[in-house]
Amino acid sequence: MNKLTQTIAINSESKHHACSGCNDEIELDFDFEYAFQPIVNINAKTIFAHEALVRGPNGEGAQTILSQVNNQNTYKFDQACRVKAVKTASEINLEGMLSINFMPNAVYRPELCIRTTLEAAKKYNFPTKNIIFEFTEQEFIEDSSHILGIVTEYKKLGFMTALDDFGAGYAGLNFIADFQPDLIKIDMGLIRNIDKSKSRQSIVKATCRMCEELNIKIIAEGVETKEERDMLASYGIYLFQGYLFCKPSFKANGHVNEDAWI
Repeated sequence: MNKLTQTIAINSESKHHACSGCNDEIELDFDFEYAFQPIVNINAKTIFAHEALVRGPNGEGAQTILSQVNNQNTYKFDQACRVKAVKTASEINLEGMLSINFMPNAVYRPELCIRTTLEAAKKYNFPTKNIIFEFTEQEFIEDSSHILGIVTEYKKLGFMTALDDFGAGYAGLNFIADFQPDLIKIDMGLIRNIDKSKSRQSIVKATCRMCEELNIKIIAEGVETKEERDMLASYGIYLFQGYLFCKPSFKANGHVNEDAWI
C-alpha cells in the first residue's frame, strides 16, 4: 500500500493557520473513520502497536477520503484526524501502542501543532507514552534542522518516533546519521521476496547492524509470506507488520492469524 496516500498532513497552504486544541466539532463536508493494522512482536507473540489508517465511514479505501481534501480544508482535516485517531483507539481499548502518520514539512511549529494530540489524549484518557508518530522518508526534507526540532519536541513530550518507508525515499542514510528515531520501518520493496534476493538480504542485514549500534528498533512492514518472515527473523528482527499477520481491521483491534507466529 502507498503510505503517502494514507498520511495525515498539513500542507504548505496551512502554515498560516494557528494551531488549535482538541475539538470534536471540527466541521468538515465529509466523514471518515479508521482501520487499524497490528505491528506484532513475534518473540513475545503479542501486538506491539496498531497503525491508524484513514478509511471512509463504511470502510471505503483511504483515497475516497483523501480525494476530498483540498487547500481549504487540509488543516481542519489534520486536526480532526488526530482527535479521531486517539478517540477511536480509546473507544476500542486499542491493544498496544497507537501509530499515527504525519508529514514533517507540514508541521511548522511542533510545540503548537502538537496541542491537538495532547488535549485529545488527556480528554480520552489515552497515554501519550503509547503514541508513535511515523514520518515518511518519501517526503522531500527541505530543512533538516526543522525535522530535528520536531523529533526533539515529540520525544520531550513522551512520544515515540518512527521513520516509515526506510529505503524508499529521499532521506536515506544521511537522515539516520542526523536523526535517530526510536524505530524505522523497512520499506516493503526491500522485504518482498527477500528470501530469494541476495541483494535485499545484504541491504537488510547491513541495516540491522547499523540500527543495533544506534539503538533503533526495526519494523519489517509489508510481510506477506512465511519465507519472508523467517529470513527477516534470522537477522534478529522481531517486529513485523503485514498481511501474513493481519489485514487492517475497521474500527477494531486486529486479530493475528495464529499460523503466522513462528
